[in-house]
Amino acid sequence: MADDLASAHRELTRSVMERPGVSGTAIGERGGKPCLKVYVSDPKAGRSLPKVVGGYPVVVETTGSFEGR
Repeated sequence: MADDLASAHRELTRSVMERPGVSGTAIGERGGKPCLKVYVSDPKAGRSLPKVVGGYPVVVETTGSFEGR
């Protein structure tokens, strides 16, 4: 399952990172099960994102933007 989850994460990242308002992606957990997360700086950005990728649910979280140091 780990390879499938990592593959789904890569697919999600490639498909959403260039969209306005998307700050990042991650592998997470929801309800004790693995999920994919998309962090957005604007809640409107989450409306057009996929609901499932590679059989894993996509969870949108509004966080703002991330900056590297």
